[in-house]
Amino acid sequence: MGKFVTFGEIMLRLSPIGYERFVQAKQFNVFFAGGEANVAASLANYGKDSYYVTKLPAHEIGQAAINEMRRFGIKTDYVVRGGDRIGVYYCERGASQRPSKVIYDRAASSIAEAKREDFDWKKIFEGAEWFHFTGITPALSDNCIDITRDALIAAKEAGVTISCDLNYRKKLWTTEKAGKVMSELVKYCDVLIANEEDAEKVFGIKAEKSDVTEGKLSDEGYKAVAKELYDRFNLKYAAITLRESYSASINGWSGMLYDGENYYKSKKYDIHIVDRVGGGDSFCGGLIYGLSSGMDNQSALEFAAAASCLKHTIEGDFNMMSVDEVMTLMKGDASGRVQR
Repeated sequence: MGKFVTFGEIMLRLSPIGYERFVQAKQFNVFFAGGEANVAASLANYGKDSYYVTKLPAHEIGQAAINEMRRFGIKTDYVVRGGDRIGVYYCERGASQRPSKVIYDRAASSIAEAKREDFDWKKIFEGAEWFHFTGITPALSDNCIDITRDALIAAKEAGVTISCDLNYRKKLWTTEKAGKVMSELVKYCDVLIANEEDAEKVFGIKAEKSDVTEGKLSDEGYKAVAKELYDRFNLKYAAITLRESYSASINGWSGMLYDGENYYKSKKYDIHIVDRVGGGDSFCGGLIYGLSSGMDNQSALEFAAAASCLKHTIEGDFNMMSVDEVMTLMKGDASGRVQR
């Protein structure tokens, strides 16, 4: 089994207890989180040889982040130490008609100020099978754009399968810059994953007859989105996660996959949400596991959708479900009955 490598920023996440608002909180729960680290955690839980690449300060909080990754089986051999700070984000959990809220404090983080010479990508990709990144990492700084490009070139030269979660973040860069940069980087990809908004915000590809604010999504509209992404970037797979937001507490959740010939749609789950942050990352981790483990396309998609459904029931960003637990839901046992 080859190495599964992800690259990005792991942050300190601070969340008020329960459903308290920031302005009333007297204490915070502490998690470590980040899009690519979340995928690495999923893959490690599924038994894959999961490596995370980043840069972290050489102080105790940076070490705590490394310890947390190691606790869940993520290998940190290629984590670079240096810089002054770890990025922080505050997450207030929404409920009913009140949405969740995220506040970033990640400027000048160690990874945002990393240098291209910090990473020996040829060495990192020795024996690697898969490389995953997101649109968040190049949004952090111009340096990170260059480092991500270096990684993609090295991965392609090493014959590694490459996936990307488009993950547009309006608080990090403009749609114009995102479109320009990601158009270049996605050309290296084999698998592209986007949600119901990303393709429109980054590439101007809009699904017809859909309104995400009203929770109305058109399967036919997103088939067209998947096909355009597939054709534009010469992909092997284009995947779309479909979130129907009835409220902050209840969402409909499903996924779509296109392989150039056939469209696949997963079953839809109506989820009572405990913590929705990291839901898309858990879908990515599930899809990577399914596609790399010899599942047929429909099964890989169903595994990804089920894995992500279960992640919504777990506090924090990491999905802590086993393959067997995901398979149980995937096969139709959604009863939630006590397992004795």
